[in-house]
Amino acid sequence: MNLAIEKTRVNERADYIAGDAPNSPVVMMIPHDLAGLRLDQALARLFPAYSRSRLQAWLRDGRIQVDGASPDARRKVRGGEQVELVSAPAAEDSAQLPEDIPLQVVFEDEHLLVINKPAGLVVHPGNGNWSGTLLNALLHHAPELAEVPRAGIVHRLDKDTSGLLVVARTVPAQVNLIEQMQARSVKRVYRALVHGKLQAGGTVDASIGRHPTRRTRMAVVADGRPALTHYGIMERFAQTTLLECRLETGRTHQIRVHMAQLGHPLVGDPVYGGRRVPPPGCEGFSRQALHALCLGLVHPASAEFMQWEVPMAEDFIALLQRVRAAP
Repeated sequence: MNLAIEKTRVNERADYIAGDAPNSPVVMMIPHDLAGLRLDQALARLFPAYSRSRLQAWLRDGRIQVDGASPDARRKVRGGEQVELVSAPAAEDSAQLPEDIPLQVVFEDEHLLVINKPAGLVVHPGNGNWSGTLLNALLHHAPELAEVPRAGIVHRLDKDTSGLLVVARTVPAQVNLIEQMQARSVKRVYRALVHGKLQAGGTVDASIGRHPTRRTRMAVVADGRPALTHYGIMERFAQTTLLECRLETGRTHQIRVHMAQLGHPLVGDPVYGGRRVPPPGCEGFSRQALHALCLGLVHPASAEFMQWEVPMAEDFIALLQRVRAAP
C-alpha cells in the first residue's frame, strides 16, 4: 500500500544557515556589479541562504542597515554601500522546537501516545501558529518523536475541538495506524451540540473538498474526497440538539461541514455557523461545541483492540448545564 508519509524529519529547518548566530552582525559591501538593482534584489544576491521575504522583513524591522540607515527595499543601489545585517530566527523556526507544554496523557507505551487535547491547542504548526502547538509539546514529552514524520501525528483535531487523539511513537506504528485509518477501522465518536431540533438520527454521505471560492474553508463539493458521518440524537433542547457523531472517514472539518450541510451547524462554530443568534444558554460560548469522546483502534504491536473514553471538556459540560436550565 502506498502510504502518504512524508520522508522529512520534523527537526529539519528551512532557511537555516549552519552556524549562524542571531544578534551577531554580518557586515558586507554591495559589489559595484549589482549597481542599478533594487536593494532587496541586491540583498538576495548577497545573502542567498535567506529568502527575499525574510530579508524584506528584516529591512522593515531595522535589522538591515545600509550605510548606517534603514532604507526602503525598492531603493536602487549604486554599489559600494556597506550592509550590516543582524539576523533573527524566523517564526517558523520554532515549529520544530520542543516546548514544555502540559499534556494530559490518557495512555502511553513504547508504541503509542493517546492524548486528551484541550480546546485552544493547535495540533500542528502552521501559518500564524508556529509555536505552542501539540507537536512542540510532543517533542518535549518524547524527544524520540523528532525521528518520526510529523512527530507521529496521524490525525488531527481542530484547534477549538477538545478530546482524544492518538500519536505513533515509531515509524512502524505510524504506518500501521495510517493503514487502519485508510481501512476505516478506527473508532472515533464525538459529541456535538447543534442548532435546531433534529427529529431522528441518520447518515451524511457527502464528499468534502476545498470551498471553491473561500480557500480556507471546506465544503461539500462534487469532486471532493468521500466523507461519511453517522449521527444519533442524545438529548433535545428548546433550540438545540446534542448529537453523537461517529466518523468513518476523517476529512478536515468533516462534522462541522456535514452538520452545516444538514442545516444544523455546530453551536459556536465561527466558520460554518453563519451569523445565527446564539440559542438560549449558548451565549458567550466562543468555540464550536465539539468533543472527541471515544477512540478505539487495534494496537500496532499487540494486535489487541483498545478503546479510550474521556469526559467532555469542562466548558462543554457547563454549556449543556446552561442549555438545560434555559427556558
